[in-house]
Amino acid sequence: MNSLTECPSCKSKKIKYFGTGTQKLEDEVIKTFPGVSTVRMDIDTVTKKNSHEEILNKFKNENIDILIGTQMIVKGHHFPNVTLVGVIAADNSLNLDDYRAVERTFQTIVQVAGRAGRDKDKGRVIIQTYNPDSYAITYAKEQNYDMFYRTEIELRKVLKYPPFCDIILIRFSGNSIEEIKKISNVFYKNLKKYINGENGIVYAPVPAPIDRIKNKYRWRIVIKGKVNNSMIEAINLSFNDIEQFKQTTITVDINPSNMN
Repeated sequence: MNSLTECPSCKSKKIKYFGTGTQKLEDEVIKTFPGVSTVRMDIDTVTKKNSHEEILNKFKNENIDILIGTQMIVKGHHFPNVTLVGVIAADNSLNLDDYRAVERTFQTIVQVAGRAGRDKDKGRVIIQTYNPDSYAITYAKEQNYDMFYRTEIELRKVLKYPPFCDIILIRFSGNSIEEIKKISNVFYKNLKKYINGENGIVYAPVPAPIDRIKNKYRWRIVIKGKVNNSMIEAINLSFNDIEQFKQTTITVDINPSNMN
């Protein structure tokens, strides 16, 4: 796949790819602050049994200066001597194709901010963001739960997202991209026969946000509506005429925990 050098919409040349892994971040921290001690907690460092506890105990008991990690370091940990927390690329999760993306961004920032200043010394939190005006960032910074809820719930009402409707996610996964395209389109046409604008909205099949895992291609269909007997019957009937597709797995997830 060729890298884009020009925005396909506005034709701007000011485009680049961005990403920061924890290992790269650790390298930059050591380069910027020579002499500091660091420990990293991510998917690569917690492969062994009890790895989580060993890393956290090392950070607490061996006077490690900086703990670098993914979201797994956010929840449920008490670090009484931590006075500074940095959140790198805090708005990355805002770009996920998931109606909970804003909620999860707010939740993560609030949780990680709670790791600083838990003892007698005051804490400080630095948030790196390209979207400082996002209400997820603004209300997290202010710890304003009430205003975040009011803003988010109004948007969900307008856009007809839960709790004002149900989301049904139909996933297609398999080794053959051509078969997945065919079966998802057949399934989509079947759904449209039984679901109309009155009892639900069916969106055309598209690649999943993570469109390939372990060499299996992934597509999805999203339905907005109310899960009731007629909706369940419509989905069941839509499985007709797809017996010939042998290499594709279909799963139906109601109000999924993530949209990937």
